[in-house]
Amino acid sequence: MREVRVFAPATVANVAVGFDILGFAIDRPGDEIVARLNPDFTGVRITAITGTGNKVLPMDTEKNTAGVAAQRLLEHLGMGSTGIELEIHKKMPFGSGLGSSAASAAGAAVAVNELLGSPLSREAILYFTVQGEEVADGSFHADNVAPCLVGGITLIRSNESLDVHHLPVPEGLHVAVVHPEIEILTRDARAVLSDQVPLATAIRQMGSLASFITALYTNDISLLGRSLHDHMVEPQRKQLIPGFDAVKAAALQRGALGCSISGAGPSIFAICDSGYLAQSVGQGMQAAFRELGTDSQLYVSPINQRGVEILSVTG
Repeated sequence: MREVRVFAPATVANVAVGFDILGFAIDRPGDEIVARLNPDFTGVRITAITGTGNKVLPMDTEKNTAGVAAQRLLEHLGMGSTGIELEIHKKMPFGSGLGSSAASAAGAAVAVNELLGSPLSREAILYFTVQGEEVADGSFHADNVAPCLVGGITLIRSNESLDVHHLPVPEGLHVAVVHPEIEILTRDARAVLSDQVPLATAIRQMGSLASFITALYTNDISLLGRSLHDHMVEPQRKQLIPGFDAVKAAALQRGALGCSISGAGPSIFAICDSGYLAQSVGQGMQAAFRELGTDSQLYVSPINQRGVEILSVTG
């Protein structure tokens, strides 16, 4: 049987200044998805899920992010009578703020598209991946699935119309991401947010977002660092992450350009101007967590420009 195996990378959403509209991909961790043709049935079936530890993910296609993304893609292509089985190999923590559900959805959509001869572009696949992601947190947004799918730093002008744009990545930019051994669900992280934003706060946030994008286009690292301040969401969500202020302070003291919450948390990211510095910053962040009695995992990576990678095609 024809088989496709892909790797879907973790992502950092919001990037401090762009709640629900900015995101970037990193090299590791990520999920592996396997899709293969099976003439014994029609539609999409999930045949295996590994790497979940004590968590239970639904095998039901319509309740699984990967299953929904693959099934909607199949329906769009008018190939609902085709039988496809999926294996989902989770290689990243749940509830980490690193886009775990988005990785599964994006990986499944790319794998199925490749399995069927690549009839759609990555951009055209995006809609189906967002539908899959929506199963996980009930919100239609692309700040994780877009960078996972196509790589780089992405700006979503409109989630409703999925008007997505690539932003330039300054040379040498690296990120340290520290995932503490606690779990925060996206639904819970959204629940703490107020739907009222003071005008002065909105103005500061808009200025930070505009200057961040300007810094990317002008390769102005100093401006980028001055821009990475979340005036709107971080002050509300940091209460969910014990020790956040100490960890952020450790990152900035070691020279990070900026530091904030990755997605819904609890992972914390720090952007740096070199890989060497990112490693040092990440170790400092881990040390701060250790002082609080919290174990953590460190991932150091450049901005991943590839997105979902096809590892193998057989048959």
